[in-house]
Amino acid sequence: MPIEVNVILIVDCGSTTTKAILVERIGEEYRLQVRGEAPTTVEIPFEDVTMGVRNAISEVEELSGRKLMDSRGIITPAQGRRGTDLFLATSSAGGGLQMMVAGVVKKMTAESAQRAALGAGAIVMDTMAVDDGRLTFQKIERIRQLRPDMILVAGGIDGGTVSHVVEIAEILAASDPKPRLGTGYKLPVIYCGNASARDEVGALLADKTDLRFLPNIRPVLEKEELGPAREEIHSLFMGHVMAQAPGYKDLLAWTHAPIMPTPAAVGKIIQTLAREQDINIIGVDIGGATTDIFSVFDQKFHRTVSANLGMSYSVCNVLVETGTDNILRWLPFSIEAADLKNRIRNKMIRPTTIPHTLEDLLIEQAIAREALALAFSHHKTLAVGLRGIQRQRTIGEAFQQSSGEESLVDMNDLELIVGSGGTLSHAPRRVQSAMMLIDGFQPQAITRLAVDSIFMMPHLGALSDIHPRGATQVFEKDCLIPLGTVLAPRGRGRSGEKCLWGKVDWPGGSAEVDLSWGDIQLIAGQGPFKLDLHPHLAADIGAGRGRGLRREVAGGVCGLFLDCRGRPLLLAEEEHQRVRQLLRWYKQVDMYPMQVEGVL
Repeated sequence: MPIEVNVILIVDCGSTTTKAILVERIGEEYRLQVRGEAPTTVEIPFEDVTMGVRNAISEVEELSGRKLMDSRGIITPAQGRRGTDLFLATSSAGGGLQMMVAGVVKKMTAESAQRAALGAGAIVMDTMAVDDGRLTFQKIERIRQLRPDMILVAGGIDGGTVSHVVEIAEILAASDPKPRLGTGYKLPVIYCGNASARDEVGALLADKTDLRFLPNIRPVLEKEELGPAREEIHSLFMGHVMAQAPGYKDLLAWTHAPIMPTPAAVGKIIQTLAREQDINIIGVDIGGATTDIFSVFDQKFHRTVSANLGMSYSVCNVLVETGTDNILRWLPFSIEAADLKNRIRNKMIRPTTIPHTLEDLLIEQAIAREALALAFSHHKTLAVGLRGIQRQRTIGEAFQQSSGEESLVDMNDLELIVGSGGTLSHAPRRVQSAMMLIDGFQPQAITRLAVDSIFMMPHLGALSDIHPRGATQVFEKDCLIPLGTVLAPRGRGRSGEKCLWGKVDWPGGSAEVDLSWGDIQLIAGQGPFKLDLHPHLAADIGAGRGRGLRREVAGGVCGLFLDCRGRPLLLAEEEHQRVRQLLRWYKQVDMYPMQVEGVL
């Protein structure tokens, strides 16, 4: 990296769009200057990713008046109005990094392997284990059918039995796996299981695959070491997978650092923000084909990919997973189930369309709520402590009907939710983005909300590895749009019974609060808001059950949400009553135009 960095150019090669941003240092501060985009050109008829990159950068040149490229590529270093000091790239073009993982026990070593792959920015196509219930021939057929970019194999503690790990290697050898891209190279297989089984695994796989040995990710049951595996996955992604994609060798020659998988880059900026602000955070990227959830609690990072939950290409999978009734419950109007299904199918076959009517917008945002809730539920099942560890249990725990494997995601300690993706970033009103996050994640106590303004989290994630200060400054001042803060009492009460009362003050104003269970109130303003609130005896607003709270909280483009609808959030079962309930909530936060009640 150049010693003096004043001008930074970063591109993200997405599956459909390549996006470029230009960051410049102004005084002691780094700020976003312009953004350009163009269609990605990795597929036929172009088959050269650098064409899309050049087109996106050309738009940046036009908007900024700075010459950034010549016939050879990127101009470096910056001189006057020419060139850039630093050029970085991320990519999910061509479907991104697609992997299979395998382990001996599905809920132990296979789960650790899955966490390693997800943390490296991969989409896990399948998780294979000795105890996954499939017959050998079914596993072989599955491997041949998927054609992953690489396979990660784990299993067993060091010095333990080797037979089960060897069984996995035998299945891989019998399947003779072929890579998704390229025909002239062997499929990369990373082995990070029982070190005692290396010789036997090597004898089975060394001739048929590009086999790499790494330290065991679970050397003992009480320890999980994912770092080396994630680094090797990233290295192989660049050296093998991206090398086969058209034009990536040329792009790699231009960059000052290896090209990073887009999801890994988003995870980097989420981790950077959590570390810099010392907070617990959840990030979500809801895309057309997948929904990625990122979380950092007590500086422990987890990422999951719900590969079949998206808003366009896989929108029908959301319908299948959640069911028609769960989408209908968010709609303040009557619609036949068959009509709803047809509209969702139309979105799948025309993925680039956007809602043209208020009804279409309400349907899309109803689907988004369910996709967020499903993806978050999936995330909580993987963001857990190490399974298989013997631990002491109290008498109370011994009598509880639970496995003791609690998720590390604790909503009581959550401080910030960051949303990204078209549905959240480009909602017509920011309050709609906030309500989708609130309804999808159902935060408790006090939680800040924010959205990515123009989806530049991947760019800044790549930059955070090279220049953390610049990445953080641009992220907080140009990328992150604070929506406000939500205060949601934990607990439930009878509808209509008083839930929350007191006073809220902010610069230039104040408001009396008198809310019943089942209501929500939005106090608009940038804040900060000074709270002097008292809850129902059965409710906890962050100071303990039934105890009052005096505290200052941040505002945002929306303001302060006082959500007394209860947790978990329940909607009325009878349709007429539910429609009235939804319309009341939408009116209380000014979520849609006032004609929504008359039109719908």
